[in-house]
Amino acid sequence: MTTDALLVLAMFATFAIGLFAGFPVAFVLGGVGVLFALLGEVLPYLGIDVFAGVNFIGFANDRIFSALTNYSLIPMALFVFLGFMLDRSGVAERLLDAMARSLGRTPGSLGISVVVIGVILAASTGIIGASVVLLATVALPALRKAGYDMPLGLGTVAASGCLGILIPPSIMLIVMGDQLRLSVGDLFMAAVFPGVLLATLYVAYLVTVSLLQPHKAPPSPDAGKFDLAALRDVIAALFPPMVLMVLVLGSIFFGIASPTEASGLGALGATLICLANRTLTPGVLYEACIATAKTVAFLFGIIFGATCFSVVLRGYGGDALVEELLTGLGWSRLSILMLVLATVFALGFVLDWMEIILIVAPLTVPVIVSLGYDPVWVAILLAICLQTSFLTPPVGMALFYVKSVAPANVTTRQIYRGVVPFVILQLTGLLAVGLFPQIALWLPSVAY
Repeated sequence: MTTDALLVLAMFATFAIGLFAGFPVAFVLGGVGVLFALLGEVLPYLGIDVFAGVNFIGFANDRIFSALTNYSLIPMALFVFLGFMLDRSGVAERLLDAMARSLGRTPGSLGISVVVIGVILAASTGIIGASVVLLATVALPALRKAGYDMPLGLGTVAASGCLGILIPPSIMLIVMGDQLRLSVGDLFMAAVFPGVLLATLYVAYLVTVSLLQPHKAPPSPDAGKFDLAALRDVIAALFPPMVLMVLVLGSIFFGIASPTEASGLGALGATLICLANRTLTPGVLYEACIATAKTVAFLFGIIFGATCFSVVLRGYGGDALVEELLTGLGWSRLSILMLVLATVFALGFVLDWMEIILIVAPLTVPVIVSLGYDPVWVAILLAICLQTSFLTPPVGMALFYVKSVAPANVTTRQIYRGVVPFVILQLTGLLAVGLFPQIALWLPSVAY
């Protein structure tokens, strides 16, 4: 094995040791990158030849600066602000109340309402933390009051809140577009129907459970009959977020605005919704700005560290090594695609989506695309697979978000039990998009 290959393996091993030692992932990534960049400068003086691509000064001055000032990352901050403002607007509370009353005795009506609100929040914000916490805060008391099976209710809330990682405007798709050099607009359009497919699978599961085991998903005790008054309440509750969806996604899909411009429109729209609902105060605005600053700083910290790591890794020929390993297996291109997706799914148990996108995706996706697959389709498959990382223990972020706002008597075991069926449904959606690529590719093809 060459010196470069040994250094690549040593980088991954050092990263794993630092991560499991409990150090912040941004510091681990950046520290390992800088350490091995300096090592690459020192080794030649010791008579050890290394890959000539390692240039600490060059990568520090050029690649990191260009990564952190990339125009395509600007929407991230504005969509984060949009999510926090919508969180404080009271939209979710009104929606849940109106839909629970209007759906009446429909099997699984309350759970279906949670899924629909999850879709609306996803298409309005794209912020997983805000969506999951908001849904848990609003929906869990209603689900408990209705007598829902607790694991079922917890799983519904966690999975529905995670739809925002796939349904645009998704922060994950923005980062993925930047890392894979793909159009964010293309990824947004390609993710619409897979996101709707997942939501449909959730609804079908809830209806099936309510029919086969009615005691697990009883109707809301506040449910009434569906009439014009109920319809009017639902329309009134849906109108603000639907306008926001049209403002953001419609302007992108119809070519009126770029994702960056649309994010500004969305941030303004969410602020106006708060104003219309009389929830906009100087304190709320300040809290939203501070929360946005902290979230974006965290994301950019990881991007900074991952850029250090990935550039040095490529300098040692890490991308060529991964390509050689995958193509050297002698497998069919479908087998290689399945291997990469299975690896990403497994990594989701121990790594966050950001680390996987910033480290694994740039190394593996180009290899898969070189085999003849559509890059947008591959990216969407990867995004669906990454969505499971929010629900898979031990580091599934949605699990922690739900636990943080759930009643004290809710156990971690109940949350784990509740999310298992939804992880299976997500994998079912991944299989469907894999077998029928047009689920993802039809809308971008029509748009152009």
